Amino acid sequence: MKQPAIATQDHGPAGSQNATAPQAPATPEPAPNPALIRVPLSVRWRDLDAFNHVNNSKFLSYLEEARLRWMVTLPGHGMDDHVAPVVAAAHLNYRRPIEWPNELDVELFVERLGTTSLSIGHRIVGANDPGALYCDGNVVLVWIHRETGQPAALPEPVRSACSAG
Repeated sequence: MKQPAIATQDHGPAGSQNATAPQAPATPEPAPNPALIRVPLSVRWRDLDAFNHVNNSKFLSYLEEARLRWMVTLPGHGMDDHVAPVVAAAHLNYRRPIEWPNELDVELFVERLGTTSLSIGHRIVGANDPGALYCDGNVVLVWIHRETGQPAALPEPVRSACSAG
């Protein structure tokens, strides 16, 4: 039995509705809030995928590294024997591929400071070309009681670090 033809439409790169040539990304706007930290990172050869650019999962690793480097600057690393942060959500906008070799800066800033959670905005930009925006978005951290898994109040050192500026 012959299958019916399925109509398809070429949406161009990244599923855009415009099949014309890709346009150069706009110059990124600066982060909306003062940076918590700006972490320089080098793209490693092992970060590449079969398309010769940084695999999308590595972006999360870059953000994790920046968060950890920020947290070690806090008294107690933002946790104690009773409370610790967990990642509740991650939102990444992949703006353009990262190629190798490359030097990056990962910028973190406070988007929202809650009672038990913190939304950390992020931007991954070129270290030698800050106009090259590779990724932006946010990660939501929730502090929980280690024993119960229930939400816990943000530790004072975290709240203070996020309110400074």
